[in-house]
Amino acid sequence: MMQSLTKLRIGTRGSPLALWQAHAVRHALLAAHQWEADAVAIEVIRTSGDAITDRALSEAGGKGLFTLEIEDALVGGRIDLAVHSAKDMATVLPDGLHIAGYLPRADVRDALILREGSSLDDLPQGAKMGTASLRREAQLRRLRPDLAIGLLRGNVQTRLARVAEGTFDATLLALAGLTRLGLQDKATCVLDTEAFLPAVGQGAIAIEGRIGDEHCAAALALMTDAATFAAVTLERAFLAELDGSCRTPIGGLATVVGGRIAFRGLLLSNDGREAIETAREGDVADAASLGADAGREVRARAPAHMLA
Repeated sequence: MMQSLTKLRIGTRGSPLALWQAHAVRHALLAAHQWEADAVAIEVIRTSGDAITDRALSEAGGKGLFTLEIEDALVGGRIDLAVHSAKDMATVLPDGLHIAGYLPRADVRDALILREGSSLDDLPQGAKMGTASLRREAQLRRLRPDLAIGLLRGNVQTRLARVAEGTFDATLLALAGLTRLGLQDKATCVLDTEAFLPAVGQGAIAIEGRIGDEHCAAALALMTDAATFAAVTLERAFLAELDGSCRTPIGGLATVVGGRIAFRGLLLSNDGREAIETAREGDVADAASLGADAGREVRARAPAHMLA
């Protein structure tokens, strides 16, 4: 059995979902290399995003709040790899870091959780919907402008509890997260991507590393998923052209079939009344340029207030 020469240290947030993701990467590494169990360790790092629960991330500094302290540990050499939900990652990474790999992507769709009823149409006029995502809020307002949408933050279990106790009538969560935690039965229904585009990177587990770290690159080469890498590379290139963060409602989804990749992107006004959509298709090798081109098109078409 092949032994690892150096233990790899994975940094992660401490939420149940984040720990599930880190352990999934650990297990993939151990299996790919037939390493002993102690070859890969997990270190929990508390982030600024974990400490802020009273306001939306768009008001507190954006997506990077869930990765800042972990990336500091990676740059400083305290950990060797960082594991994140791809949708939580900023479009511009700190100097010296890059996304070095992905696990195979899970279901990208959003799940609707209702106290009563079986679909979005079953919510009564003025029902209370909880979310902290501007993308979800804008798409909800587009479909159901009558809903009373309020801030709901916290981990998956916290948000489910707020609906169960009646603070909100409904919420939306990533189906991938529910499934990873064994809570997929909590989903009342799943929203089709044709009508409700997911966040860029949704359903993907990203592995961040140091540029030039050949040891980690070799370790990841045997277990990273090429189709997920191409799809999320395209989506993130689209987002980067729009300077996307938690402050702008943006959705995007790329899918890979064989050597081809197809993409749909969406920019919304905060109230959901204005929408700019785009689509691309091409060779997988051109993923980054396809995404960037789509982003430039949307940016050129968008009125200034939609990108403010």
